[in-house]
Amino acid sequence: MDTQLPTQTPPPQTPKTASGLEENVAGALTYALGWITGLLFYFTEPDNKFVRFHAMQSAIVFGGASVLWFLLLGIPILGFLIDFFLLIPACFVLWLVLMYKAYNHERFKLPIVGDLADRQV
Repeated sequence: MDTQLPTQTPPPQTPKTASGLEENVAGALTYALGWITGLLFYFTEPDNKFVRFHAMQSAIVFGGASVLWFLLLGIPILGFLIDFFLLIPACFVLWLVLMYKAYNHERFKLPIVGDLADRQV
């Protein structure tokens, strides 16, 4: 009797990046600290278009949100309320969605910003 164990095929490997991380992990990390990690990965990842796209999208989205946040703080009371009840929760949800999409190997393009990021890759 010949009893062989079934062979399992290993999961497909994702491409590595210049940082040594897997592509999906690096893509998700581009959003970790907003525009800061976006720019960091954009300038340190010369070849991987997936990571560069997410890095640029992160820099544009969260850089713009940071500028908007700062400008709204200049408006007494109303600016704080808009920041606290609209901008910060919206950015938090967007941050989670974008990290999730990048980690799942999706090149998720936001309207307008995604096209801008795509041109920079």
